[in-house]
Amino acid sequence: MGASLAACAAPLWALRARGHEAYRIGAGDAPLPLTVRGRAVVAVSQSGGSVETLEALRSLPDDVETIAVVNVWPSDVAGAARAAVDLGNERDSYASTIGYTGTLVALGVLADMWDGGAPDPGWRDLPGLLGDFEKEAAAATAEAAAAFDGVSSVDFVGDASAVGTAEAGALLFREVARVPSAAMGTRQYLHGAMESAGGTAHVIVGGDREVALGRQLSEAGHPVLLLTSRDVSPGPLLRVVRVPDLPPVQRSVLEAVVLQGLAQALAEARDVPIESFVFHSADTKTAMAAYSGETA
Repeated sequence: MGASLAACAAPLWALRARGHEAYRIGAGDAPLPLTVRGRAVVAVSQSGGSVETLEALRSLPDDVETIAVVNVWPSDVAGAARAAVDLGNERDSYASTIGYTGTLVALGVLADMWDGGAPDPGWRDLPGLLGDFEKEAAAATAEAAAAFDGVSSVDFVGDASAVGTAEAGALLFREVARVPSAAMGTRQYLHGAMESAGGTAHVIVGGDREVALGRQLSEAGHPVLLLTSRDVSPGPLLRVVRVPDLPPVQRSVLEAVVLQGLAQALAEARDVPIESFVFHSADTKTAMAAYSGETA
């Protein structure tokens, strides 16, 4: 659910690129018992206490292979799966920013290793790359935050391997900066959704087609932040963050750091306290997660 669903997108892309049939399902979007003929199930819940994810896990027959990916251990979701990968009970923000990037790494390595594979060597280099990248992206991120202040909404658009980045970014803006936001894949966005641009800002993530889209929107008078590995010159309304050309899941970690910084900057500009929620739902977390104070 939430950011956990977004975190599944790039790892699924990686699995499919290796020839594996893989899908993601929002745990609350399918009738129970969950039907998964001949498939393993990976249940992702950063808090380990998402009610919908737990109910889906418990609905499965005993012979289904299940793996939980969680931050919190012990937790209900981890206990309901045959095996679990935990991130180490890392203390997190209300919007689960650490949990999101950690979940991306865990799922990315799991996708690499699935069915006899091996972790991509780039994972070892990512921590060192991350610090330098964050510094290099800071100026464009700050400029984008200033340009986005006062817009009515933000559209997040990503190519097929970056849909999860778009989804996570839109959720961050809703949770952290309290700005109405939506996320789409590029091809869906081009099929009519972009026609409502006006008083909006846009975060575009991807390659050549996304570069063209970013230019088109900025030239029409809309502020754009473009995250791309391509060499693109910025413009008056086009801010550009050059993202290293890494495998999709590793690249998604870097993209997430940019969007987390952008959400924080916009929240501060709007005087929104980032470690607070307006609404609290009593039925989305198990008793164990609620007791621990986990929110994602």
